[in-house]
Amino acid sequence: MFIIAGLGNPTLQYEGTRHNVGFEVIDALAGKYNISVDGRKNRAYVGKGLICGRKVILAKPQTYMNLSGESIRGLTDYYKVEPEDELLVIYDDVSLDVGQLRIRKKGSAGGHNGIKNIISNLGTEVFPRIKVGVGEKPKNYDLADYVLGHFSKAERELMEEGYKQAVCAIETILEEGTDAAMNLYNRKVRPAAKEV
Repeated sequence: MFIIAGLGNPTLQYEGTRHNVGFEVIDALAGKYNISVDGRKNRAYVGKGLICGRKVILAKPQTYMNLSGESIRGLTDYYKVEPEDELLVIYDDVSLDVGQLRIRKKGSAGGHNGIKNIISNLGTEVFPRIKVGVGEKPKNYDLADYVLGHFSKAERELMEEGYKQAVCAIETILEEGTDAAMNLYNRKVRPAAKEV
């Protein structure tokens, strides 16, 4: 069993914001593999299915971003999965260009409150994650306002491509392991989107 959790904030007001790219990747993955993510478990929407021959649980924690770890800890306990081998977390990163991916096997929260809460609840920094770039915060912008803001049309197109890449990266992780995915996807692919 493999839990793939995308981070975000519930409710319509946060739909399509930079902070919700984890939810968007889960939606793209669920769409491709025809998995309904409408069950409820441990304060998350969940869906069970098969991807690349592996049993997976797709999860969208509904605890709001900063308490994501409470839901994810509940899920890892319930499904008895080992975070370092059987958990994959997908979330937004302001230090990466729009739509760019960075895959890691472990690491600190890097200022991301959702990841900070997951590390705190799991008691470990060792779990694979896919960071999806949302672009750097403009000068004089409040970080919270920026990540809770929406993409421009040009950025949205780059993000759609990023979501497709993230789905491919997840498939690679499931089939060949995290190292193989890191080798394929941890490189700069394109410049950041400009406003139109």
